[in-house]
Parts: sequence; structure tokens; C-alpha cells
Amino acid sequence: MDVLSFVIVGHVDHGKSTLIGRLLYDTDSLPPDKIKEVQKASAEAGRETEFAYLLDHLEEERKQGITIDTTQVFFKTDKRRYVIIDAPGHVEFVKNMITGASQAEAAVLIIDVNEGVKEQTKRHSYMLSLLGLHQVIVVLNKMDLVGFSQECFDTVKKDVAGWLKSISIEPTFYVPISAIKGDNVASKSENMAWYTGPTFLESMDTLQNRQLPEDKSLLMPIQDVYKIGDKRINVGRVESGVIEKGNRVKVLPTGRITSVNSIEKYLEDTDKAVAGECIGITTADSVFLDRGNVLCLPDEEPALTDRIPANIFWMTKSDFGKDQKLTIRCATQETGCKVESIEKRIDSSTLEVIAENADVIKNLEVAEVIIKTKKPVAIKDFNDVQELGRFVLVQNENICAGGIITSVS
Repeated sequence: MDVLSFVIVGHVDHGKSTLIGRLLYDTDSLPPDKIKEVQKASAEAGRETEFAYLLDHLEEERKQGITIDTTQVFFKTDKRRYVIIDAPGHVEFVKNMITGASQAEAAVLIIDVNEGVKEQTKRHSYMLSLLGLHQVIVVLNKMDLVGFSQECFDTVKKDVAGWLKSISIEPTFYVPISAIKGDNVASKSENMAWYTGPTFLESMDTLQNRQLPEDKSLLMPIQDVYKIGDKRINVGRVESGVIEKGNRVKVLPTGRITSVNSIEKYLEDTDKAVAGECIGITTADSVFLDRGNVLCLPDEEPALTDRIPANIFWMTKSDFGKDQKLTIRCATQETGCKVESIEKRIDSSTLEVIAENADVIKNLEVAEVIIKTKKPVAIKDFNDVQELGRFVLVQNENICAGGIITSVS
């Protein structure tokens, strides 16, 4: 089965833990003893079954080192398995996304319909925009507290849609739910006959998995070149697509066209390699490849540019000033660069915009920037091919920032 990773974000107490607990319960992802523990704890507190207790219980076990980690598959539907990426804090989540520790393919924005759009709703949704997460489902929770009112749903939906449009997010669905009672989570709600859209789980099943790397166009950054006997073997990792003996390939940034004479694998005789494999190739002519070159198919090349719009996470204690000399490393590519403009400075804890058209970036801040490189760099949108859409910035031989590219002109 396919696996889709997603993150749930929203204002405090808007029902994230309850929704996750309900999902675990409704998809039979919990052993009976766990359910009994929750029912007992809820009864002792004089409340109906409180699914948020599931998360509290799992969190306590996690602290004791005896249960799940954040990459475990939490639940599954008939279509696929789902992983909920834990987002313990804004800073950690932004840093993990930018540096590659966690890769959400979609997001769920949860909003208490009784309270509407709050401060953290805006912060978290802006974070999704910042990170280039385009697949977003909005759930308006706690519909039971407003008598399952369509009027309340429509009012809050209009407010949310206006805000999200301002930050370039177009949700796939708006789903009215009551996580604590299960309405429209895994099954249709009898209390909201006016709603004719999918349940939450049905809406999740419409999301698209990232395209498998081998289904995409060829991209192979050259890592090194070895001379073995009379062979000049160009080695690297196939980051996307397929490469085969006889392929005509284009070399970036030179634009030279050559063809693949052989595919070299250790102790293996083959004429083909796919995304994720580390291989060597030889070419049919005397073209000289070097570290940092990127192989692609003619007419299917990535963007080649010396101006890169990106979001960066500054990770050193010293402030960064515009026009300081830096080095950018993207896959095996490396060249000098400078930050031409700092479009926005963003507090990574609150995700509030500190300043626009700024001159400095401070420790642990996120910034939307334009980077000017000394020579053209082959890049892709981070959501398309992560390896060519993610980079680090180096200053005085130390990594000072991580970055992602979320738009390629």
C-alpha cells in the first residue's frame, strides 16, 4: 500500500489530539486494552470517552522509551497507510522540513468552529505556505457545540478561505466534523444532512502521493570522477528518473550533449539504473564531466539559474547581513553566492513577519530571500525533487543555514 505522511496543525485546544485519537479508534489502529484504559480514565473524570487521552497516554509512554516514535504508521484506510508527523514546536518543525528530517506530503488545518480563526491558526497556516505544502484539508471541528449549524460552518469557512487565499493556500476540502463524537470523521454524520461532501477520511484518500522518483525526468548530479584503467567513470546518485545505456543526456551547466556508453555497478552487469541508486557511467565520447555537473535528458532539464527564490532557516548565533559572502551547496553543486534581497524576516516560533525588505537575519529566524549565485545552478521545486530543491549555505566552512526552493520560474 502507498504511505502518505501529513501534519495536523491548528490553534491550541482546537482538537488536534482528539482528532488523532478518534482516527486511531475509528480505523482499529489500537489494541483493545488501550481503548479500555481510555474509557476507564474518561469515566473516572466523569466525561464521555475522551480520545485526547490516547495521545496523552502515548506521549507518556514515549517519554519512558517504550512505545512509538514519530515515524510509525498510525492508521490506514482501504486505500493507503498514513503517517502523522509530530510537530512538537514551530521551530523544530520548520527546521526539520528545511533540513529534510521530516517530509510532510500534506497538511490538515484544524479549526474550532465555535472560536473561528485564531492567532495560531494564522501562524500555522502561514508555516504551511512557507514550506510549500500545497495539499491542505481544513476541518472545522466541534460542530456539536454549535448545534451542527450550517450557518456557523459557512460563516467560519468564509473567514478561513479569505485568510488562506491571502497566503496562497487553496484547500482541497472544508470538512465539518465533531472529532469527539465521530461525526464526519470516518463515517457520515446524521446530524449534518446538509453536508454532502466527503468524510474526513474520504477527503484524505483523495490526496496525491508524491510522484515516485523513477517516474520523473532523469536527474543525476555527478559526485566524483574516477580513472580506472582506460575508463573514465563518472559516479553519482540517480536522484530521479531512469538512466540507461545508449541514452542521450545533457550536461548542466555546460549544455553539452553526450550519450551513455555503459552503466557501472559494483559486481553487477547492467544497462539500467533507477532513482536512488549510486552508480557510475561512462560516456561514448571524450566529454569531460566534473563534480557538480548534473545529467538530465535533453528538453527535460531542470531550471538553470543564478537567481534563486528560497526560504532559509538561519542557524548560527551571529547575525547575517546582506551581501556577505556565502557558498551554496545543492546536491553536489557548489558555488559562491550572496543574498541579494531579504524579502521577509520571520520569527520561527510565532511565524510572525518581523520585517520586510530587511538587511539582517538573526539566529533561528526564517527568511524569504533571493540568492544570487556566481554561476548558474540546476534547481527544482522542493516539492518536486527534494534533492535539487534543498540546499545549505556555508560561511567560513561552517553550515550557517538550510533552505528550500518553493518556486522555480
